[in-house]
Amino acid sequence: MKIDRLISIIMVLLNCEKISATKLAHMFEVTPRTIYRDIGVIEKAGIPIFTTTGSKGGIGILPAYKIDKNLFTSSDIQTILMGLSSVSTTLSSKDLIGTLEKVKNLLPEKKTIKAPQITVDLTTWMGNKKILLLIEQIKHALGQNLIIKFSYYNNKGIISARHVEPYQLVLKDTHWYLHAYCLNKQDFRVFKLSRISSFVVEKTSFIPRNFSPKPLDGKDWISHALIPIQLLVDASLYEKMMELCGEEHIKPYTENKFLVEFMFIPDDYGYNILLGFGPNCECIAPIEVRTELINRIEKLVSLYKR
Repeated sequence: MKIDRLISIIMVLLNCEKISATKLAHMFEVTPRTIYRDIGVIEKAGIPIFTTTGSKGGIGILPAYKIDKNLFTSSDIQTILMGLSSVSTTLSSKDLIGTLEKVKNLLPEKKTIKAPQITVDLTTWMGNKKILLLIEQIKHALGQNLIIKFSYYNNKGIISARHVEPYQLVLKDTHWYLHAYCLNKQDFRVFKLSRISSFVVEKTSFIPRNFSPKPLDGKDWISHALIPIQLLVDASLYEKMMELCGEEHIKPYTENKFLVEFMFIPDDYGYNILLGFGPNCECIAPIEVRTELINRIEKLVSLYKR
């Protein structure tokens, strides 16, 4: 939207002494002519703009026109920027430019911030590159209260057509989910974005229902109850087990082995996690989980021996 670009341009100008129209045009993916039109609108709004010509010329805002920046310290801004870096892969370039410039402009005069000491990158080495586009489309539908339709693959690979009212995007354990009211099921459902295809934002709007977000601890997100299982794992998996269940659930067994109490989902997702540990992890209890693992391994061996 134009108003978003105007606000972002103002924040960029407040955060620097001056900048060329060409550079602004590149930042916001428009033409220099559009930038000059935007500058004219900003001037009419009463913001004192100045321009200089030449190789070092550019557009700027008079130094006296400044925002009070005493509310935030350098440490505050560093913390905010660190948080923004964790979601930078889900924002469009235009959104990110405007947001970062607004935050940087809060920095007190004559203060600087260090280069980021912690970087959070949620993109995968390999994976579905269409997720970011899907997120942008869902954000649009959320903002306009528009119904969306898509095809959805459940955890058994069965596909179904869905019409939903979107209410919330959730990033959970590096995976994106959509919390929506499913018109097919007449109830709220959580959809994993990586299982969505044939996505369309319809022109039909809806009146929002009373919506209560699901707790982020995973309650009501999964169809099976979590059950405790016991694993005998190699020392090479210690760090991974620390991430998944915490040090308090890992006990020494032998010099190179550990016993792990692991909360397990008895479905394809859960079994695939265990099988992904390879020969460095053995489920020793309960017997029904161990038996199911044997069945799945035998089917896999049979497949490759054909």
